[in-house]
Amino acid sequence: MKAIFIDRDGVINKDPCGWTKYNYVIDWKDFHLLPGALEALRLLNKNDVKVIVVSNQAGVSKGYFSKEKLDEINAKMLDVVNKNGGRIEEVFYCIHKDEDNCNCRKPKTGLLETAARKYNIKPKNSYFIGDSEADVVAGNTIGCKTIFVLSGKTSFKDMKKWNTRPDYTFENLLKATQWLLNKEKLKFTRSLRQER
Repeated sequence: MKAIFIDRDGVINKDPCGWTKYNYVIDWKDFHLLPGALEALRLLNKNDVKVIVVSNQAGVSKGYFSKEKLDEINAKMLDVVNKNGGRIEEVFYCIHKDEDNCNCRKPKTGLLETAARKYNIKPKNSYFIGDSEADVVAGNTIGCKTIFVLSGKTSFKDMKKWNTRPDYTFENLLKATQWLLNKEKLKFTRSLRQER
């Protein structure tokens, strides 16, 4: 595992639905890191795992905020993450609405495919961590193992109604990361033993 895909809102930061204007992070004041998110990103960086953020941001095409504002928010997020020992390789986002019928809006896989090509990621060896059915469907479709976190707007009860299920479910990004890194270490130890 050299890289993982992570959704932004509801995974890294508090999901804006229900408490912000238009239900989007339209300004940096709306961006609140979730407990444990910085530690998770620091652990991933320490273990040489590339983090690719993949996010739907239709608020841009709906006219709620500009692409420049979105870039500014993401730049500030990257700066905070870097200052705390983490690293996000790149943020890929779709600014289209459902009715635009683009190939990049999750649950479609356009953004994941672009990121995988750019960073030479084999999806079957990677994970997608998200908080929505769209994340799980996109991850499953491209061949990733999927992790659903309960830190967003979707509950475990809601998830049980989905047609597509995640491979794993955790409370938040930190819990998922700790499990993931432990799993990879065990796999590495087993392969070393087999080589002896």
